Amino acid sequence: MATVEAYETSAGKRYRVRYRKPDRSQTTKRGFRTKREAELYLAGVELGKASGTYIDPSSARLTVSELGSIWIASQSHLKPSSMAVVESAWRLHVRPVWGEIPIGEVRHSEVQTWVARLADGTGRASKPKSPTLVHRAHGVLSSVLEVAVRDHRIPANPARGIGLPRRVGRVHRYLTHEQLHRLAEASGQHSTLVRLLGYTGLRWGEATALTVRDIDRTARRISISRNAVLVNGLVIVGTPKTHKRRSVPYPALLDLSLAAACQGKPDDDLLFPGQDGGFLITPIVRQRSWFDRALESAGLPEMTIHDLRHTAASLAVSAGANVKAVQKKLGHASAAMTLDTYADLFDDDLSQVAVRLNDAAISTDVVKMWSEAQFANMKLDSDSPKFQANKGK
Repeated sequence: MATVEAYETSAGKRYRVRYRKPDRSQTTKRGFRTKREAELYLAGVELGKASGTYIDPSSARLTVSELGSIWIASQSHLKPSSMAVVESAWRLHVRPVWGEIPIGEVRHSEVQTWVARLADGTGRASKPKSPTLVHRAHGVLSSVLEVAVRDHRIPANPARGIGLPRRVGRVHRYLTHEQLHRLAEASGQHSTLVRLLGYTGLRWGEATALTVRDIDRTARRISISRNAVLVNGLVIVGTPKTHKRRSVPYPALLDLSLAAACQGKPDDDLLFPGQDGGFLITPIVRQRSWFDRALESAGLPEMTIHDLRHTAASLAVSAGANVKAVQKKLGHASAAMTLDTYADLFDDDLSQVAVRLNDAAISTDVVKMWSEAQFANMKLDSDSPKFQANKGK
């Protein structure tokens, strides 16, 4: 049976609550200044036991590091590239600050302060972190604490509702047909790869994982079933980003160069191998890679190899492709994602829709009848006494 008892301390009378947990073991909570406080606590305990929401105070003593290690181990469903950035955020930014703190002692205000310090580079942060990294680090901590909530270790997630820095999307760079071909010519042995990226929108890992077998030159289609991603210095081959295979068409202008890339190779050989015969490594910006040198030679501004994917989207939209076609081409999970990523491209497309609507309407009798009706209304208005009176003023 639960009881409230008084006891003496050097600071005066205090109260403790004795009660049984759902597993029938007895426990005590001490330190209440008034009997009323103790009774309210006991009432909350009994209500939690009855509703199944009781939280054992001792379960909140588990540290963030202990629960975080369990959570990290449970993320095996993530792709290696995603897992690498999550693990890095945990190891470098979350565990050093929160690792030794019991989950029951994490406070909302302290999480907000930590996020602010990450963003402005104060505290343990050596320099300001990007909004993307701040969001990622906060997301890891919040996910760990969400596990604690679901395990009934804490009543609520103190990392929820935190003000985070605004993420500003990187400005996309789009090349014209002329610029793309100039860049390809300056890329030397990688010219076919550059054109393929710029006209099909394949991700770098998808293009570098292609084998001869994946090219259907009769149908002018490319089968995408693999993705080769650089993770911690090693190339790991897995499924495409959305886990879905897709078939991407390529323009006839790539026929000859793709035929040359396939010539004399077995079906299982890589279409674009590196110098050692293995997978090509992503050219990194500002490290004087072959891509940097090609940009300089072609007289083009600094950009990343991924910008060729954006170029493919731009050229497709300018050729009249709708959002659903661009989604399938790029392998986005949804048309909404395509619109979010390339909203600036479809703004121009919407303007063209208005022009085409106008042209289509003019070609019918509707506009003629409408114009005649408008003219008649204007004539009636001009003959009205009010119009004539105003005209004389």
